[in-house]
Amino acid sequence: MATKAITCPQADLSYCQGDTRDPFAEQSIGDALRLAADNWGNRIALVEGTEITGPRRQWSFEQLSEEAGLVARALLERFSPGEHVAVWSANCPEWVLLEFGAALAGITLVTANPAYLPNELAYVLRQSNATGIVICPEYRGRNLTAMLNEIKVDVPDLREVISLADWPAFLDSGRNTRSLPSVSPDDIAQIQYTSGTTGFPKGALLTHRGLVSNSRFYASVIGANAKDVWINPMPLFHTSGCGLVTLGALQTGGMHVLPAGFDPKLMLDLFEAHRGTLMLSVPTMLIKMLDQPGAKDRDLSAWRLTTLGGAPVPPELVRRAFTEFGIDVAIGFGQTESSPYITHTLPHDPNPQWIDTVGRPLPQTEVKIVDPDTGETVPIGVIGEVCAKSICVMKGYFGDLKATTQAIDAQGWLHTGDLGSMDAQGYLRIQGRIKDMIIRGGENIYPREIEDALHTHPGVTHASVVGVPDPEWGEVVVAFVQPRPGHNLSGDELGEFCRARLASYKTPRLWRFVDHFPQTASGKIQKFALRDEFIASTRHRQP
Repeated sequence: MATKAITCPQADLSYCQGDTRDPFAEQSIGDALRLAADNWGNRIALVEGTEITGPRRQWSFEQLSEEAGLVARALLERFSPGEHVAVWSANCPEWVLLEFGAALAGITLVTANPAYLPNELAYVLRQSNATGIVICPEYRGRNLTAMLNEIKVDVPDLREVISLADWPAFLDSGRNTRSLPSVSPDDIAQIQYTSGTTGFPKGALLTHRGLVSNSRFYASVIGANAKDVWINPMPLFHTSGCGLVTLGALQTGGMHVLPAGFDPKLMLDLFEAHRGTLMLSVPTMLIKMLDQPGAKDRDLSAWRLTTLGGAPVPPELVRRAFTEFGIDVAIGFGQTESSPYITHTLPHDPNPQWIDTVGRPLPQTEVKIVDPDTGETVPIGVIGEVCAKSICVMKGYFGDLKATTQAIDAQGWLHTGDLGSMDAQGYLRIQGRIKDMIIRGGENIYPREIEDALHTHPGVTHASVVGVPDPEWGEVVVAFVQPRPGHNLSGDELGEFCRARLASYKTPRLWRFVDHFPQTASGKIQKFALRDEFIASTRHRQP
């Protein structure tokens, strides 16, 4: 991603185009899998990230390709190319094999969060027109089989249920000579559902080309190679887990170590045992790993880079990772609708202010900042809505033309709903979601600025800022703070701390101290839940 190949803003307008010399991949996911098997053959591709004691399953690139072929043929015994098949499971190697097998079979995979309640699962299955589902029997003590049986009557199109408990028999059914279909890079590989932080989630139609290209661009920008060992805590039902890491490691020959879910101690164990070099995570995961008792005594010397995305990244966290643990950090920005990444910083980024940004556009990606009201591109440094255009942008939302036309304009620009600004070198700064902007007495307040200030306080582990209705000011600022263990914080102390760093009108008026934050499964703090809980609690206290 050489600097000279990036088209920086012109005419003082907030527009930048990524490197156009790096061609996008005219490949399906199956094409990428076959190529990886040819290139790296017997090298270890996938390792089950279970507890360190005892043997762990692993697959070479050749074995991964061969078993994915069995999965594809087993699926084609039950479904036709183009049908939609859901997967409702925690992270496991079978999930990855299903992803590759469905891609080889030309079947669209519908990814479902294993934390869904029955009504949420029923919505996704109905909305996606799923004709089959692959499930793990149990997740965190919940009987998923029983929950599925509760709602099957409400999903009349669902005709096949495949349990991972029967995986060997399922694979055996694929030991036939059925030929695999031709799959186009432009075909829909997955329907990924948005986080659902407001209202019902929407199903983004993601192509093979978009997922393959986005993960390759990401891997290229961070300098991934065949010597890397990726320790992956991200959920596979999200584009970060099954896209950026799974397909990024696949296309660069790296080893992919996959735990069943995020546990900070297990993650550190895996980094030590496998000499892990790379991790993609949300900031809260890295915070919990760095705070893990004894973390500084671990041998993490092979860990060269951690990349952060999915939520605002406090600059103080970046500094801490490097100064306390010697781990370099790079930061990405995107959303499911873009497969998912749009921009990224570089390892050892030459921009001295990179830590406050989310980098510049990925290869083959255009970014501009527009006035949300007029749609006009704004001058350098002016805050507006972030828009992106690339071959990685979704085809639309399944079964929702209205939402599609609201998200993607007639010129093909994806309107992200995020507020940001661009500097003269094309680096993007994110201020938060448009709907999260606080308007106090006519002044625009961006929560990200306040959160970054709070994260520099030594007693703060994490902070999230929201606006709540106020009869006098319109809205006032409320800060939710998670204290660092051993620190007793007060609103007065933090208010004084903020006033020394921010304009007085930005300083939170109200403070709440919490042990944890409500989050989506991909690690995003659900600000609407904080806001609703605060409003409900204040109403409850009113006479």
